Amino acid sequence: FSCEWAKAYFRFREPYSDLAYALEAEKGGTRAILMAVQAHIIKYLLFIRNTEYTDLERLCRISRQEQGEALAAALADTLWAAGGGGRAVICLVTAAVHVTPSGDYKADHFTERIQLFEFCEKAAAQEFIFDHINCFKGEGSHGVILFLYSLLFSRTLER
Repeated sequence: FSCEWAKAYFRFREPYSDLAYALEAEKGGTRAILMAVQAHIIKYLLFIRNTEYTDLERLCRISRQEQGEALAAALADTLWAAGGGGRAVICLVTAAVHVTPSGDYKADHFTERIQLFEFCEKAAAQEFIFDHINCFKGEGSHGVILFLYSLLFSRTLER
């Protein structure tokens, strides 16, 4: 992965601002993934989340906690769809090395530490993501790469 990809994570604008619902996206390859997730965030905030606010207030008046809930819902929804509606696989980075580099594979000190968590219920996947939301939205978390790996494993390499 390039330096741009390695630095990319899911970063929201300031809570309770006019753009509180919006992810910040740098120019480059990660933007497409961020914008696809952004669409699911807006769908969640407008049509799924229960709130007293109406119309655009539903998007602007959200806290940091609600940003995390929206991101967890968007990621789970996307992974569930990628898995054909029957499973979702979530990748997180652990301290332990799970893959030993060999052959033409060059170690990146990230991919070797990924652990897979498989879920057969969308709600359980969403809750797990929310419990580990900083793995996707924390600076230095490689959150976009983790989500990309999760998409690949949810979809399966055969499909």
